[in-house]
Amino acid sequence: MSDEGSKTIRAFGILNEEVEPGTPFYGIPHPGTFIVDPQGRVAAKYFEDDFRRRYTASDILVTRYGAAGASHTTAATRHLSVSSSASADWVRPGQRIALALDISLKPGIHVYAPGVEGYIGIEWTIKPSPAIAAHAVRFPPAEKIALPAIGETAPVYKGNFRLVREITIADQRAVMPLLDANGNLTIEGALRYQACDDRICYIPQTVPLRWTVHFEPLDTERPPVELQRRIEPR
Repeated sequence: MSDEGSKTIRAFGILNEEVEPGTPFYGIPHPGTFIVDPQGRVAAKYFEDDFRRRYTASDILVTRYGAAGASHTTAATRHLSVSSSASADWVRPGQRIALALDISLKPGIHVYAPGVEGYIGIEWTIKPSPAIAAHAVRFPPAEKIALPAIGETAPVYKGNFRLVREITIADQRAVMPLLDANGNLTIEGALRYQACDDRICYIPQTVPLRWTVHFEPLDTERPPVELQRRIEPR
């Protein structure tokens, strides 16, 4: 977009003030995404402090609008089935993508939500890796149910629900040594929960999780000489 004098950039308050005036890159914005509603109002914005980190459109579609991602694996236990997906199959350095778990509980079964006391709340862990930074899990609102046998109430999930967790892909030097022969990066994790029905609380279970995404390195080749930007001497 042509933005003479960075007028639009300044109007949105995203001028990068860390760039020294008079240098070739002065006037550039902090990169990010605005969501504009049908009335032309800014409904949301997505920006990172580090310009090398970027929200992806697919991440926003999953986290804000509940879009479906690319399916990876499906697992089942005696209590539930879980389908894992990612907002993108291809990733690049610094991109933020969304991982999702679509969980379907069997009839009459509930699992405990985070923050429950006396039981084990559902937990989604990601195996530490220098290739990614994992962000907090987004849990849906829990339902409160009464437990007459002990005279308590507890937060639970029933039926179908979704957990979403964003990750940021690290820089190229950290990711490249962890790729397989086809350039794929594997992300591992686990889902732990305690399931109960109206009569029994079952032994806590752990479901292994895995996502595989293709990593695309940055293009480090210089453009042809005739297309290179020339800085005129002062």
